Amino acid sequence: MAKPELLIPVERIERALLLIRAQKVMLDRDLAGLYNVSTGALNQAVKRNTERFPEDFMFQLSTDEMRIWKSQIVISNPETRMALRKRPYAFTEQGVAMLAPCGKSNPHKERKTLHEEHCREGIESESG
Repeated sequence: MAKPELLIPVERIERALLLIRAQKVMLDRDLAGLYNVSTGALNQAVKRNTERFPEDFMFQLSTDEMRIWKSQIVISNPETRMALRKRPYAFTEQGVAMLAPCGKSNPHKERKTLHEEHCREGIESESG
């Protein structure tokens, strides 16, 4: 059976995965990019659905975590301009799963496919 065509390359999802607080997470800005919405729109959808996001699904980076993350980004890509005004939110795999049905900007199929790709990537990287 042929593999279905992915809307988002696995490599792009892999690059967005970070290890913070001993958990694989994706930051709000990276998820917004994958969903093709602004970070503000993504965070607004989360605020409208706070009951879906307990602390083990999503958390905001501490000031120290943000400083370390920013320094790693700048070291790996000196051309990066970090114009962050707020500490980003980090979503665990469960948080990404809960985020998928919150947005209204993308067709349900694209949100579902992104979620499925993220879950499969997490499972494959843990087993591989």
